[in-house]
Amino acid sequence: MASLIGPDTRIKVSSVLNRDTTSYGKQHLIDGSPETCWNSEQGMPQHVLLDFGAPVVVEHLDLTFQGGFVGKKCVALGSTATQPNDYTIPLATFYPQDINSEQSFPVAIASPIQRLKLIFEESTDFYGRITLYKLDIRGSQQP
Repeated sequence: MASLIGPDTRIKVSSVLNRDTTSYGKQHLIDGSPETCWNSEQGMPQHVLLDFGAPVVVEHLDLTFQGGFVGKKCVALGSTATQPNDYTIPLATFYPQDINSEQSFPVAIASPIQRLKLIFEESTDFYGRITLYKLDIRGSQQP
C-alpha cells in the first residue's frame, strides 16, 4: 500500500487562515515537515479536495492535527472521472481524537475514485478552525 499523493495530485482547500497561503497554505499538507501546517479560517464545514488525476482505490487516510484544532467529525467522499464534481461515493466517516499524534483511518469501500473530498463537519476549536500538519492517502493505483 503506497501513498497516492504524487506530483500530479492537485489539492484544494476550503480556506486559509488570514489568506496567508505562504505560512498556512495547502502545500504544507504534503511537504513532510513537522513545522508547517494548513490552517483554515474559522467556520464549519471546512474541506480538503484531492484530484489524483487517475482512478485509485483509497485504503487508509493518515492525518496529523494540532490538538485543540481537530476535525471532530470527518467524512470522506469520492467521485469518479466521469462525474468529477459529484461526490456521491461514501468512503468513510471517522472521529479523530483531539491529539497531536498521527492518526490512521481505514477505508472499507473499495470503489475506484479519481477525486477525494475530506469534509471536517465539526471541530474541537470553538471557532471551527482546523490545523492539519500532515495528510497522506494510501492505497493502490488502478490500471
